[in-house]
Amino acid sequence: QYKYKWSVFVEYFNMLPILGRFLLLNHINNKMLRRCFYTISSGMKYPKLQFHFQNMSTPSILHTAKYSREMIEAVYAPPDAEFFKSVLTEVDHSRSFDSEKTTEDVWFEIFREEGSQLVNVGKFLAALQVTGLRKNDPRLKEFYSTMRKLKISDYEDRPSEAVLIDRNSFKSLISTNLELISQALRHNFVIPDFPGFTTRIEEIFWKCKDNISGHVASYIPQLARMSPDYWGVSVCTVDGQRFSLGDTNIPFTIQSCSKPLSYGIALDNLGQQTVHQYVGHEPSGRIFNELILDNYKKPHNPMINAGAILVCSLLKTLVKPELTAAEKFDFIMDYYKRLAGGEYLGFNNATFLSEREAAHRNYALAHYMREHNCYPPKTNLQECLDFYFQICSLEVSCESMSVIAATLANSGVCPTTEDPVLFPDSIHDVLSLMHSCGMYDYSGQFAFKVGLPAKSGVCGGMLIVIPNVMGICTWSPPLDQLGNSCRGVQFCEEMVRVFNFHRFDNHKHNSNKKDPQRHKYETHGLNIVNLLFTAARGDYAALCRYRLSGMNMALADYDGRTSLHLAAAEGHYDCVVFLLEQCGVPISSKDRWGKTALDEAIFSGHNKVAQFLEDWEKNSSTESEVKEMQ
Repeated sequence: QYKYKWSVFVEYFNMLPILGRFLLLNHINNKMLRRCFYTISSGMKYPKLQFHFQNMSTPSILHTAKYSREMIEAVYAPPDAEFFKSVLTEVDHSRSFDSEKTTEDVWFEIFREEGSQLVNVGKFLAALQVTGLRKNDPRLKEFYSTMRKLKISDYEDRPSEAVLIDRNSFKSLISTNLELISQALRHNFVIPDFPGFTTRIEEIFWKCKDNISGHVASYIPQLARMSPDYWGVSVCTVDGQRFSLGDTNIPFTIQSCSKPLSYGIALDNLGQQTVHQYVGHEPSGRIFNELILDNYKKPHNPMINAGAILVCSLLKTLVKPELTAAEKFDFIMDYYKRLAGGEYLGFNNATFLSEREAAHRNYALAHYMREHNCYPPKTNLQECLDFYFQICSLEVSCESMSVIAATLANSGVCPTTEDPVLFPDSIHDVLSLMHSCGMYDYSGQFAFKVGLPAKSGVCGGMLIVIPNVMGICTWSPPLDQLGNSCRGVQFCEEMVRVFNFHRFDNHKHNSNKKDPQRHKYETHGLNIVNLLFTAARGDYAALCRYRLSGMNMALADYDGRTSLHLAAAEGHYDCVVFLLEQCGVPISSKDRWGKTALDEAIFSGHNKVAQFLEDWEKNSSTESEVKEMQ
């Protein structure tokens, strides 16, 4: 996500045979790989590595394994804070401007007040918050702790807008979270234009608020008392960018939204083979609480009641069987808290008691599965059902559920705490079943229209996962006939109409949808850069491709220089002819210094190109005069 110096790494990587590449990539996760790039950029932290990079010839497979192993050991070594700062500065290319400046100095110069050597703390915090970072982000804990330690005037007693700090205080303040702050302020998060994205989300939110269809679940009093006017949406990206609207801090019970999470915990602790020995992974094609098993006499999948009860029996009986009932509940609660990044998670005892009293269908399902020997040995049926009701009675909010969804989107790593809660393989299976089975009898239509993994609950909550991008939680108690939140389903359908979040959207050719992962001017800027670079290089074939793709060949850069300017300046005769004859690029276009393509050709001494341009200009003038006379 930073502009790394790739050359050394790429050279080394390309020299490796397939086995070596596999060894390297299989052992270095994203965070370690990032540190690896810092290491390679510097070449100074680990002399052993520097020696390898400078002296390697094409290695044999045995040598490759040795180099890979030593490289991995070096990368996993604890980082030196001072070294990290200097390398980050080098990556930023700051030293190309001033060899004495560090990254902190660069940020100080950007944010200091005009005409002074002080930074306005309020403006700096506002710049951070615009990117989607919140004050309560656990990753910024050291930042705000340093703020208090520095005793920046009477910061606690007056608005931060009034607080000014000097260079040294500012540097010590941001050095604690330099990587995260630099990433945020460069807009290197997964959603670079976060304000623009949230504006669209807000429009969809208000559109869905007008939806008054559906009825609140009433099979237990605690759900029936929920107001049908409650409506909240929370977003958390894989980089920890947060946005919320509406009733996002009101607690509600998690209900069926717990099913994919419990399934993921079971996979993590028991493995896929053991879990699916007891529960299938096919859509049932029936209502979620029907008395039915698949052809192998096991529940169809973990997203229906029978499958969820059986998953709870696995957690209760096979995972840490030595734990008491209370300890097992704490064990699962700890998993849920980690998934939520430490945000709100409670327990509603009244809902638990009501569920236990009114769950006649669940009792029937449990005994039906007992009849068909579905459970692991030594399963206590009543304890298993109580455990299931307890998990369904956990309390969450939109805020905490959005972090849980983002953890699923981030391959099991909580984005706000960077805690690897679940294994990526477990997340792969969880999201696959959420995609095919997560929305009750509406799952097929939801996959067709929205194309995202999701799970709904009778409480009105919806857990929506956009893999590698973000997690979203919507909450609105009124449900449709299939048990899904009316506003939640509408929100998802509206969202994929605006953004290219559907798993089968074509990011390249679907111009009607917005890609929030692109920088605001990225597409237009890249088109100009690619076109001008191609013209300067004299790549005739590439120019033909751009022309055939419908690109505007007369695009100009900030200085007003067109592809014709660069082709003429470099003396690429065939490209100049093509741009004039086939593309109609105006020969009279002037750059900011008043230079035309002809001026560039003459200045660079390309006589053949200059003669052609001069003749073309004369012919164009003659044709214009003839047209005027007519």
